[in-house]
Amino acid sequence: MKVIITGSTGMVGKGALLECLDHPDISKVLIINRNSAGIQHAKLEEVIHSNFKDLSAIKGKLAGYDACFHCMGISALGLNEEQYTEITYTMSKELADTLYELNPQMVFSYVSGAGTDGTEKGRIMWARVKGKTENMILNKGFKDAYAFRPGAILPEKGIKSRTGWYNTFYAIARPFFPLMRKMKSVTTTTKLGMALINVSLKPSKKKVLENVEINDLVNR
Repeated sequence: MKVIITGSTGMVGKGALLECLDHPDISKVLIINRNSAGIQHAKLEEVIHSNFKDLSAIKGKLAGYDACFHCMGISALGLNEEQYTEITYTMSKELADTLYELNPQMVFSYVSGAGTDGTEKGRIMWARVKGKTENMILNKGFKDAYAFRPGAILPEKGIKSRTGWYNTFYAIARPFFPLMRKMKSVTTTTKLGMALINVSLKPSKKKVLENVEINDLVNR
């Protein structure tokens, strides 16, 4: 299986990347980033691209893939709805449109987050926008598509968040990680990466997946 990953410089995307590089059923991984992930591997190809609203310049590199793990995201803090929509929905639509044209038989998985509003009508701005993005991807027409809604995620394998206060929280909470890993309501970067791979290899009947379902998918 050949996989495209966005957001691999972030905590979730890097978790997915590490699992893909270790997985025997994955032969190639293409990562698309604004800045280099700084990882070298025989399976790995990296494309640096700054304008995610227009992928035409790298379109020639995106054909022939079986799955996409769209892990790129940003906090809504300090952004108005127009700004957040441009980054979250508009850029995701450009990616989905481009990949559907080139690889309609791929499995497309979008990592949004717990609390996403699939009705698109709620009072919380970021939840509406993520819901709109989920719905666009789920209804695009890919062979299969999933919306991952992780809540609490524990970083593993040396991964760190790009958000400073998250890292402070993880440093304080680390003594409790062994107990937290046993909770069905908590997942890890490793489990999330494995779940993304597993639904691409073997379909899941449920298309919107939260932490309990994500954890259940790991040992399918």
